[in-house]
Amino acid sequence: MTDRIAASAFERSERPASVGLVLALAVAVVAALAVYYFAPVELAPRFAMLALAFFGFAGVFFLFAYAVGLIQFSNRIARNDVTKLIADTAGEGLLVTRGETRILYANDAYMALCGARDASGLQVVERLFSGPPEVSEAIYRLAQAARLGNAHTEDLRLSPPLSGKSAVIGAVGWYRIRVRPLPMTGGARASLWTVADVTADRERQENIFQELQHAIDFLDHAPAGFFSAGADGAVSYMNKTLAGWLGYDLTQVGSGGATLAAIVANNGAALLTAISGAPGEVRTEQIDLDLRCRNGRSLPVRLLHQVAFGQDGAAGASRTLVLNRAAGEQPEEDLRAAEVRFARFFNSTPMAIATLDPEGRVLSSNAAFARLLPEALKAGHGKDGAPWSVLAGLGERDGAALRKAIEDAIEGKGEVRPVNVLFEDGAASRSARFFVSSAEDAGKKGAMIYALDTTEQRKLQEEFAQSQKMNAVGQLAGGIAHDFNNMLTAIIGYSDLLLSSHRPTDPAFRDIRQIKETANRAAGLTRQLLAFSRRQTLRPQVLQLGDALSEVQNLLRRIVGEKNELELRLGRDLWFVKADLTQFEQVVINLVVNARDAMPESGGRVQIRTRNVTQAECASFNEPQLPPADYVLVEVEDNGAGIPPDVKEKIFEPFFTTKEVGKGTGLGLSTVFGIVKQSGGFIFVDSEVGRGAAFRIFLPRYTPDEKEAPQKADAPKVAADYTGQGVILLVEDEDAVRSIGARALSSRGFTVLEATTGLEALEVVDRVDGKIDLIVSDVVMPEMDGPAMFAELRKRGVKAKVIFVSGYAEEAFAKNLPEGDFGFLPKPFSIKQLIETVKTHIE
Repeated sequence: MTDRIAASAFERSERPASVGLVLALAVAVVAALAVYYFAPVELAPRFAMLALAFFGFAGVFFLFAYAVGLIQFSNRIARNDVTKLIADTAGEGLLVTRGETRILYANDAYMALCGARDASGLQVVERLFSGPPEVSEAIYRLAQAARLGNAHTEDLRLSPPLSGKSAVIGAVGWYRIRVRPLPMTGGARASLWTVADVTADRERQENIFQELQHAIDFLDHAPAGFFSAGADGAVSYMNKTLAGWLGYDLTQVGSGGATLAAIVANNGAALLTAISGAPGEVRTEQIDLDLRCRNGRSLPVRLLHQVAFGQDGAAGASRTLVLNRAAGEQPEEDLRAAEVRFARFFNSTPMAIATLDPEGRVLSSNAAFARLLPEALKAGHGKDGAPWSVLAGLGERDGAALRKAIEDAIEGKGEVRPVNVLFEDGAASRSARFFVSSAEDAGKKGAMIYALDTTEQRKLQEEFAQSQKMNAVGQLAGGIAHDFNNMLTAIIGYSDLLLSSHRPTDPAFRDIRQIKETANRAAGLTRQLLAFSRRQTLRPQVLQLGDALSEVQNLLRRIVGEKNELELRLGRDLWFVKADLTQFEQVVINLVVNARDAMPESGGRVQIRTRNVTQAECASFNEPQLPPADYVLVEVEDNGAGIPPDVKEKIFEPFFTTKEVGKGTGLGLSTVFGIVKQSGGFIFVDSEVGRGAAFRIFLPRYTPDEKEAPQKADAPKVAADYTGQGVILLVEDEDAVRSIGARALSSRGFTVLEATTGLEALEVVDRVDGKIDLIVSDVVMPEMDGPAMFAELRKRGVKAKVIFVSGYAEEAFAKNLPEGDFGFLPKPFSIKQLIETVKTHIE
C-alpha cells in the first residue's frame, strides 16, 4: 500500500479534493433539512444531530475515496491510467521532484536504480550519484539547471555502477541524466529527471573504436607503403611503413609537413597531379618513379595511384599504394627489373621526353614533359579526351618548322636540326628547344621528341640585349652631353659677361638674358641625358624625405591641376637617406606629371606615401632584384588609365613615349630611373589597365655620423664676396670655356695662368716654380687628362688645391684618383658658380 501511494502521489496532487468536500457538505445539509421537516417535533433536534453526524462522516469518506482513486470520473480515470502505465513501465528511470528534496513521483525503473523496495528507500539524483569530482561537478550542473528551470543533459561514468555489478572488480557504468522543468498548477516549481543506463551503448562504441584502431594498425604495418593526398598536393595520411622508408615523423604528416612535391623526386609530382577524368569517374594509374627521402636519397617505387573525380569533374583526394622497388627488396626477373629501371630513368630525367604519332600528337611522356607542357597529359584523359598535339599553341612559323622536323624524322632522314619554339600562353609564355628523332612502336611509325625548357634562358638573353642597348645609348648620350656641356658653358659664360656690361634698360639686355635662359633649358636637357646614362653630377646630402616632400607639395599641387587631387601620406620617424635634393625633387615631379597626364577628363587622385621598410619586409614585395636591406620607400600612385603590359616593359627606355609628337621627349622616366640607380636605389612599377599605376622607389637607409646633419631645402645662403687674390692655373682644352674662365677670374682680382692640356699645365707649374695657389682643370683632355695630371703634381710635391670641372659625374673618375683633397664643379656652370667655387677652395 505504501508503494502504491508513493507511485501515485503526483496524480493525487492534481485531483480536485474540494469536489468531495462540497458533495459531503451538500448531502449533510439535505439530510438535516429532511429530518427537521419530517421527524416528530420532540425528536427533531436529536435526529437532526444524528443525521448531520452520519452524513458528515459519509462526506469525509467520499472525499478520501475520491482522493485515493476509489471514486473517479470516467474520462479522468482512463487518461491517468494510460499516463501512469507509460511512466511505470518506462525503461528509463523517471523522477519528479518539487523543490530541492521533495519527491512527487518515481517509476519502477528509478526505484530499481536506487535499490529501493518502498518509498522510504528513494533518493533524489544528487544523493544517488556521488563519487569522484567529475561526477559531483556534473550533478551540480544538473541541479543548478533544475533550480533555474532550465533543461540540461550530462553523461556520467560511475565506478562501481549502481546495478549489481559492484561485485565485479573494475566494473564501470555509464549513465545519461536529463532534467527539465514541469508545469504545475499554482506556480509551484517541479522538475522531471530522466536517468538512462547507456553502459551497453558505450561498450559497443568502444568495441568499434578498437576495431578501427586495429585496422589502422594493420595498415600502418602493412608490407607496402600507402599515402593519401588532397587535390592541392598536401599529404593528409601516410602509413608507418612508407614513413619509415622516407624517414618522416608521422606527427608531421597531415599538418603541412609533407607534400607531393616534397616526397616525389625529379618533378614526378606533375605525373600525379596532371591526371584528369570525367565527372564521377575513378582513375587508377600505374607509375614507376623515385620518391625523395628526408636524407636526400632516392627510393625507386611503383605507385598504384587512384583518383576519384566529383560530379563537377574536380579531382578529389587520391589514394596511392607504394611498392618498394629498391635493390634487394623483392626478387624479380631480369627483364622485369630492366623495365622498372627504364621507367625510373624515363620519369626521372630532367629532359622532357615524349613519343608522337605522325600528326604530332603526344602518346606518352615523362614527368619533365608534363611540367613543361601540362596540357599534354590533361587533354588525353577522360572518356572523350583526345591526344594533345605538340603543334597546338605555336605560331605559324614555329608550327611549320616543328611539323617539318617531325616529318623528316618519320621519313628517316639522318640529321634533323633542333627547333626553337615559343608557346604563347598569355603573360606566362614559355619557350623550348625540340630535338626530334624517329621512333617505331609495334610496326607504327612515329617520332621521339626531346625538349629543353629555354624560358629562363630566353628571358636572360632578352634582358642582356636590353642592357646592352641601354648601355650603348647611355654611352652615346653621355658623350654627346659632355661635348654639349662645353658649348653651353661658353654660351652661359659669354651671356654673363654681356649682361654685366649692359644695363637692364639697354635693348640688348633682354635678348642676352633670353639667350642665357635658353642655354639653361638646354643644360636641363643634357642633365636628363646624363641622368639616363648615370653620369649626372649629383650633390648627395643627408635628407629626411618627409621634410623634402613637404617643401615641394605646393608646387606639386599646382602641377596636378584643379581637377585632380594630391594626397600626401608621410610616415612617422622616417630614416635618413643620402641623395641629391634637387634631383630627388625632379624624380617626384616627373612621376607626378606622368600621373597627371594619365588621369581621365573628370579628374583623379595622386597619392604620395613614404614609410620605412625593414630588411625582413623586402621579400613581401616579390621583387627578385631588390636585395634585403633597410630602405625608405616612396610610393607615387594614381588611379588613372594604367600601363598596358607591352608598354610597361619599355617605359624606362630612353626616347620611348606614348604621348603625341611634340608633347614628350621620352626622357622623363629614363631620367628618373638613372637618378634612382645613381643614388643606389631601386624603382619598380605595378600597374593594371583601367586601375592606375604605382611607382615604388627604394632608397637605402643612411646613418649619419655626429658631424653630419640633414640639410633643409630652404637653408639661407650667406652673401659671398666675389673678389679675391691668388695665382690660379686654369687647364681647359676647350678654348671658349678657358677664355671665359680666365676673363671672369682676372676681373675679380685673381692672377690666371692658362694651359690647354695636362702636359702643358706641368710645364707652367715648373716655369713658376710651383708657386700656384689653386688649379682649375677639366677632366677629359687630350694627351694627359686631369686625374693623371693631379697624380703627377702630387709626385712632384705640388700641394696646391685642385678643382676638377666636368660634365660627367664626380664618381665617374674619382675612383681613378690618388688620395688627396680636390673639389668638383659640374658643367655647364655660370661665372657666379665658378667664382663661388674658387673662393671656397682658395681661402
